[in-house]
Amino acid sequence: MSSHPYSVLTPERILDAVEAQGYRCDGRITVLNSFENRVFQLGIEDELPLIAKFYRPARWSYEQILEEHAFCAELTAAEWPVLAPLIDPEGQSAHRDGEFVFALFTRFGGHAPEPDNLNTIEVLGRSLGRLHAIGALSAFQHRPAINIEDYGVASREFLLSNDCLPQSLREAYDTLTRDILTIIDARFRDCKYTAIRIHADCHIGNILWRDDRAVVVDFDDCRMGPAVQDLWMLLSGDRQEQTEQLDALLEGYEMFHAFDDRELSLCESLRTLRMMHYAAWIARRWSDPAFPSAFSWFNTERYWAEHILALREQFAMLHEEPLSRPRGNF
Repeated sequence: MSSHPYSVLTPERILDAVEAQGYRCDGRITVLNSFENRVFQLGIEDELPLIAKFYRPARWSYEQILEEHAFCAELTAAEWPVLAPLIDPEGQSAHRDGEFVFALFTRFGGHAPEPDNLNTIEVLGRSLGRLHAIGALSAFQHRPAINIEDYGVASREFLLSNDCLPQSLREAYDTLTRDILTIIDARFRDCKYTAIRIHADCHIGNILWRDDRAVVVDFDDCRMGPAVQDLWMLLSGDRQEQTEQLDALLEGYEMFHAFDDRELSLCESLRTLRMMHYAAWIARRWSDPAFPSAFSWFNTERYWAEHILALREQFAMLHEEPLSRPRGNF
């Protein structure tokens, strides 16, 4: 039997945990796409289905989970479109079941926004401007910040100490990532940005488009960080296309919150840190049976050769002029 924590999260246990909150489940369980946590759609008798999210044990503390929920509740109170966890009659949004903490959500439908539509990009900018205006009002007390140590240094050290990185490529990875982190450290020091509460994982897959508005979901990774972290992942294409998208994004964004253009110098640094963090995340989760089946290519020399090649391309990008607004837009 697997010793992984999720091995004891049986259908019976899931149903019992939800029914302990006063719901009557009809036995239908659909596993939804999630690797870090376990997320299920549950049928409820005479009511609409619910979404149950069971947090990965030992990843976040109970206080950190509550802080995520409090941020969502603050956004909801400000009528910002977010899928927030349900609150029970006792005022609780996070529930304990043994080693697990779980939250319940209403089911919400929608589709991914069109990332190449400038009108859509402007709407996304307005939504993120409102988010950051609220996020800047106070700081997280328990949740960490996006930083080079966690995303870069710790990821690098873990991979260099792990067997997943082929011996033939260790030296190349070692020297390249050391040089990359030196540059990124200088970029962060020069920028001197103000950290605010952000979503921190604001890619298209975490945005639902419905009724001509964007609803952001999954605040599981919310942290303190630079505002640009929630913007750069919405830009795609060549430099000209990204510049046009950035212009539309900030046109909407600055209707609600000022943006410091100096943060644009961090875009490629943040992209590189995300790439390093992602590789280390898979390696750290390899004992979870869901990961080897979903990422079967991870333990191959080809993957690591391509990963190092991608990091080399990022190394070159870090030496180029950062993205900027079109001239005249200040």
